[in-house]
Amino acid sequence: MENMREGITTGLGGGAGGKQEQPRSGATLEGRYGRIEAAETARQALLSRRRISLRFQIYVCFLLVFFFAMGIATALVVAMYQMEEKLRFLEIVNDYAIEIQQARRFEKNYFLYGTNLSDALENVYHAHDILTLNAEELGRILGAAGHERIGRDIERYEDLLESLADLEQHQLIDQDEFERKKEIERELRKHGQRMVSSADELIKREKAALEQAIQRSRNIHIYSLIFLLIFIVLNAYLLGSRILGNINRFSDYARRIASGNFTPIMPVRRFRDEFTDLAIAINQMIQELESREAVLIQSHKMRAVGTLTAGVAHELNNPLNNITLTAHMLLEDYDSLSEEERKDMLQDVVKEADRSKNIIANLLDFARESGSQLEPLDLRQLLADTVHLASNRVKLSGIKISLQTPENLPLVHGDSQQLRQVFLNLILNAIDASQKGGKVDVSVGVAQDPNYLAVKVKDHGSGIPEHILGLIFDPFFTTKAKGKGTGLGLSVSQGIIAKHGGRIEVKSAEGKGTTFTVTVPVTTLPAQIGLPKK
Repeated sequence: MENMREGITTGLGGGAGGKQEQPRSGATLEGRYGRIEAAETARQALLSRRRISLRFQIYVCFLLVFFFAMGIATALVVAMYQMEEKLRFLEIVNDYAIEIQQARRFEKNYFLYGTNLSDALENVYHAHDILTLNAEELGRILGAAGHERIGRDIERYEDLLESLADLEQHQLIDQDEFERKKEIERELRKHGQRMVSSADELIKREKAALEQAIQRSRNIHIYSLIFLLIFIVLNAYLLGSRILGNINRFSDYARRIASGNFTPIMPVRRFRDEFTDLAIAINQMIQELESREAVLIQSHKMRAVGTLTAGVAHELNNPLNNITLTAHMLLEDYDSLSEEERKDMLQDVVKEADRSKNIIANLLDFARESGSQLEPLDLRQLLADTVHLASNRVKLSGIKISLQTPENLPLVHGDSQQLRQVFLNLILNAIDASQKGGKVDVSVGVAQDPNYLAVKVKDHGSGIPEHILGLIFDPFFTTKAKGKGTGLGLSVSQGIIAKHGGRIEVKSAEGKGTTFTVTVPVTTLPAQIGLPKK
């Protein structure tokens, strides 16, 4: 399976940049089908990978740490056991050497003073008992040959002492027995010296082995601690980066969704886990948000249409009255009118009918549901059309609108219907906030931020109290009388502008009026992109 990136899809469910010769409702339906298909494609892609849960990865990481620690503990236990064995053997050899050395002292006393021979024998017996009682342990460490050699040495030494003791029990009667005693004494000295040297050699060797075991245990402690720390840190880093990386990615997704980009999340890894379930839930949430946002926008648009209907009805009365009067005059005076006068009256009827048609077409064009049609837009013309759309309401309310639109402004990239809805909502709110005979100022210019344009809608009404100023963008919050507002206008407008990469700001002072500033980015796309196809 190819490595796919869990990010923003492109080209899924998007509409064409240019306008098509077909009803917008069809384009909207197609766009919705495209978004549903994109969401289903993302869902299948997310679920098609082999599942390796994050919980399983955490368990594996901790299991590896556990086995690593167990290996270190086992090595330390083995090293400790070896040291204990060395200490035990050194203790045995030391006891054996002490008994031999004590026997040698009594042996020297005998040679010098003729005493302590029995004491020497007793120490030799003790040394022999030490070898016998610890035969298995000594044999395991010294080997069979080494243990047998020490045994022969102690037995020979014991035999020599016993022989010497036998000779001491009776008087030496001849020269041969005397020579025999001297021979035993020489061999006893020689054999005793060899036994002492052998015991000292064993002690030195075992001390060296014990020091090596201690050093080895110390190295195991130090290096195992270092490797364990490195392993834990590496494990924590990999696991932490794995979790935090996903959290950061989903934070980016949340910011993207908050900005109005509702493209579905696609896979990034070769396996799926709990974050995949979260991605699927977010994709489903995106669908619900997009659907509900469309419902809110359309419902608010229809309410604005209802607000405009009174003005439109009043505006339609004039051309309809003119058509009716002209038609009656034509019927009554038809025979007395010249051909030229008849044509003029018919042209007046056609002109007034076209005027009525344009009024209704503008209203229907604004009310009609449509998908997002992003294209380069001239804000001067867009604001002029919006003010014209609200002109009937302006006449009924007795409000004057001042429109200031400098020339040579850069284009912005957006949806004309949605931006018109935002500006119309702000203008209608400004009209509602103004006193009869008041004034509403609408202007557009370069914003303080580079590559942005700012549209300002200012009224000179009573202003918004400071304690509710921070609540006006909340859904369903309204200061209008019951039945005159839903509280969705500013909330929907804020969502539309955020979707275009801009923002809405408000400044108000009680008794001095309110100013709404809509900041939108200018287009940086080539001029031909988004223009109607030829």
